[in-house]
Amino acid sequence: MRHDDVKAGPFRAQAAVQRWDAIDVARGVAIAAMVIYHFSWDLSFLQLIETNILQIPAWRWFARGIAGSFLMLAGFGLVLAHARGFKVRPFMKRLMKVGGAALAVTVATYFAFPESYIFFGILHCIAASSVLALPFLRLHPALTLGLAALCLAAPSLLTSPALDAPWLDWLGLGASDPVTNDYVPIFPWFGLVLIGVAAGRMLLARPETMNLAGWRARGLFSRVLIWAGRKSLPIYLTHQIILLGVLYGVLQIAGPNRMAEARPFMIQCEATCLQNAQPQTCRTLCSCTVETLRRDELWQKVLSGTTTAEDQTRISRAAQQCLRQTPPS
Repeated sequence: MRHDDVKAGPFRAQAAVQRWDAIDVARGVAIAAMVIYHFSWDLSFLQLIETNILQIPAWRWFARGIAGSFLMLAGFGLVLAHARGFKVRPFMKRLMKVGGAALAVTVATYFAFPESYIFFGILHCIAASSVLALPFLRLHPALTLGLAALCLAAPSLLTSPALDAPWLDWLGLGASDPVTNDYVPIFPWFGLVLIGVAAGRMLLARPETMNLAGWRARGLFSRVLIWAGRKSLPIYLTHQIILLGVLYGVLQIAGPNRMAEARPFMIQCEATCLQNAQPQTCRTLCSCTVETLRRDELWQKVLSGTTTAEDQTRISRAAQQCLRQTPPS
């Protein structure tokens, strides 16, 4: 046993025997953020709002931050769970639970979204990373952080078209990303698990850690976060079913957002128009065309992609009529 293990032993043992409210609260915050993101994604997916959040960088970084927080907490929790020695049975039980949930997500999304099903999402990454991180539970934190940095940099240094094979997609080193609704490959995301492991090792070596370990949340809001943190897996598995079910019901009553519904047509219309006109003119022209088509049975054909050659002629005439009404920019 190394000197730092002996020195940290009493603190590590005392901190590991109790459940940390701070960790549960942090996990609860991550779960709440995930629900907020998926609620917004569902609104966008069902066209209940005009905004397409996948096209907004801030939303993409928000999603990455949520995934990163779960992975760092997974690494930190791994250190806590085995601070007094590796426990095979609890580890295997947790691994089977997370791995089984990951498999369930793959099967469910395969039937729901066959062209973009989740084959290596956040749960898959947590399960695989839990196994890969085991050797690092006894390594010096500085070495762990160094390897974490290499993992984070790997997609920039090692990306190659030779790694684009589907059976290698879990690595995250291909030249192009696969089509999937949740993609959390080993590189760079395993690096965040290692950061969590290193942070856990460093914290358990300090006597001040007992203050954090012994902190107890107060108030209803904190207790709700603790509950959510302790039930994070079932919440993850069920929240989208509930959200999509409720919002689909809203969609049947309220209908889609008019601008979101028209977005594909507007994009195609403006792209064609821009070859001969200015952007402002094209936006006005295409908006007018959409409103004209809405008053005609043609609009439903446009949305479903079932227009005939005759329908296309009628659409062109509607656009020409709008063009005559559009003032020059």
